[in-house]
Amino acid sequence: MNKQLETAYQSLQEKIKNVNLSMVIDKFYSHAPIYAWRFGLGPIVGRYIMIITQINHKTGNPCKTSMEYFEINGIKYIANLFGVQSQWYRNIMSNPRVSIQTSDGTEQMVAVPVTQDDELITIIEWLLNRNPKFITRYMNEFGVQPSRKDILKHKNDLIFLRFDPTSEPTPRGLEVDLAWIWPILLVWTMLSRPKRRK
Repeated sequence: MNKQLETAYQSLQEKIKNVNLSMVIDKFYSHAPIYAWRFGLGPIVGRYIMIITQINHKTGNPCKTSMEYFEINGIKYIANLFGVQSQWYRNIMSNPRVSIQTSDGTEQMVAVPVTQDDELITIIEWLLNRNPKFITRYMNEFGVQPSRKDILKHKNDLIFLRFDPTSEPTPRGLEVDLAWIWPILLVWTMLSRPKRRK
């Protein structure tokens, strides 16, 4: 029995050693907004983070991705920081009809790659004014200078998606299915609070 426990303990230690901590942290950050939405915190998280429900191009099943987004003149955009090989991007390119969830609620959309020169320039100029750290880092990855000529020269590297409303069917978005935990936490907090002495 002791040998079995020792073997199990050693096996567990090996698994812990092989865990890539940065990968675990990345996974937590990518999934945290999804859980926050399910807990009912969508109106808060959704000011900065968009949940995109798209159809997996291999299985045909809906899947969720959380992405930072920005809005210009009422139109929502995201930047693809992970390249054309990223799973969520390939899903969207295969089937651009998606559901997005932000502080505006759930919306049926078609994801459209930004290809028009003027729209691309508008996006980058807007980001240079509002979020220069982000866009400068993004352009530096491709050696792009913040000039119209250089931006258009590298337009295929700088991938942005625009979301246009659609009346066509889209996959079902996230539901607030974990909000029941808040009353339980409230009751537990009240019951576990130490009683004051009279």
